[in-house]
Amino acid sequence: MRSLVALLLVVLAASAAAVAAARPTAAACTGAQLTGSFKAIPGSAGAGNITYALVLRNRSTTACQLSGLPSARLLGKTGKPLPTAVKAAFPGALSAVLVRLAPGARTRATARFSPDVPGVGEPTQGTRCEPVAYRLRVTAQGGGTTTVAVTPPTSVCEHGRLLFSAYGIVTG
Repeated sequence: MRSLVALLLVVLAASAAAVAAARPTAAACTGAQLTGSFKAIPGSAGAGNITYALVLRNRSTTACQLSGLPSARLLGKTGKPLPTAVKAAFPGALSAVLVRLAPGARTRATARFSPDVPGVGEPTQGTRCEPVAYRLRVTAQGGGTTTVAVTPPTSVCEHGRLLFSAYGIVTG
C-alpha cells in the first residue's frame, strides 16, 4: 500500500512539473504593451459611491503578466496630477493573483469611490471636493505607463481615494 501511495505521489509531482513547464512565465507587462479604459459601471452609483472598471488589454504580440492592485494617478483636463490614493478594496484578499495576458487578452480591476461626498479637509459647499479627473495614468509593473480616459470625467473625493480590487481575468 505504501509503495502505491509513493508511486501516486511521484506521478502527481511529475504531472505538476510537466504542466508548469508547458506554460512558461511571461515578463511583467510594460506600459507600451497596455491600452485600456476606466469607465463607470452602469447602475453602480448609490449611497454616495460609484464603481468604475479599469480594463487593460495587451496590445502587443507577446504575452505579459501582472498581479495585485493597479498603481495609478488621476490626471486633470490638462494632464496635471491630482490627489490620488489607491487602496485595497478588500485588504488581504486575492491581492497576489497572477494574471497572464496573451496578446489581445484583457484584465479588469474595479475601483469604488465617492464622487460627491467630501472627506476631511475638502470643501463642503459651493465647489467640488476635488478637481475633475479626465484621465488615469496606470504604472505598469514591467515599467512605463499607459494613460486611459476616465468616462465620464469625475471628481474623486476623500483626496482621490480609490478602493481597487485586484486585477482579474476577463472572459468573453
